[in-house]
Amino acid sequence: MQATLHHQHRAYTIDLSCPLCIALPLRAGFQNPNCFYAPLPEITPVKSGDFVGDTQQGGAVNFKNVRLNPHGNGTHTECAGHIAKESWVLSDCLQQYFFKAELISLYPQLLDNGDRLILREHLEAFCSDLNAEALIIRTLPNSEDKKTMQYSGTNPPYLDAAAAAFLVEKGVEHLLLDLPSIDREEDGGTLAAHHIFWQYPQHTRRHCTITELIYVPDFIKDGSYFLQMHITRLQLDASPSMPVLYTILEEQVAKMK
Repeated sequence: MQATLHHQHRAYTIDLSCPLCIALPLRAGFQNPNCFYAPLPEITPVKSGDFVGDTQQGGAVNFKNVRLNPHGNGTHTECAGHIAKESWVLSDCLQQYFFKAELISLYPQLLDNGDRLILREHLEAFCSDLNAEALIIRTLPNSEDKKTMQYSGTNPPYLDAAAAAFLVEKGVEHLLLDLPSIDREEDGGTLAAHHIFWQYPQHTRRHCTITELIYVPDFIKDGSYFLQMHITRLQLDASPSMPVLYTILEEQVAKMK
């Protein structure tokens, strides 16, 4: 199955038959990445009198409660409401769901203090001719440990503030990466890269998003794709999300009517 999408005066034919999901499953307990000391997700059946919402416990249906922290428990997408004083919610900020995207892979640089950073020069090397609204960063090495990593207290890699500024300069509106945060785990609440990426509070880019804790398997090669963002309509600054990539089969100049 194929579809044709029009983007910036060009037409792209994409393959809908092989969606490439780069979100992680969200399970109860430890079988998820977890960060910032968030409580583990819980999935429990509703119980009321003789009723139990679990067919394995004799119930007629599965009917369960879910307790989770979007920022800490797995793949999630967030808007500027994450750092804003205003009560902005993701579903109001994200109004479109298909984007031209570029996937890159890089090694964060180890600094003398032990921090591992994605630097501006890394992005300049990969994105000098970037023509996409979305950038997906796969950090190397790409161990499957990322699927269940307990990040709290480990000082994971993060994005240098100058690298965030470069993304704004290149017109990147949606940033996706396989790390818990684009900022340092403990930075005294500065959140420099978040503020720079969203240009908050002076010139806020409310339509822009950051998606964290993705996982891009090795078989998905670096290059251009179309990205589809799936989110819930939770009235929060962030939502569990499911970004999906589609392979571009053909690109051509769109015919003008």
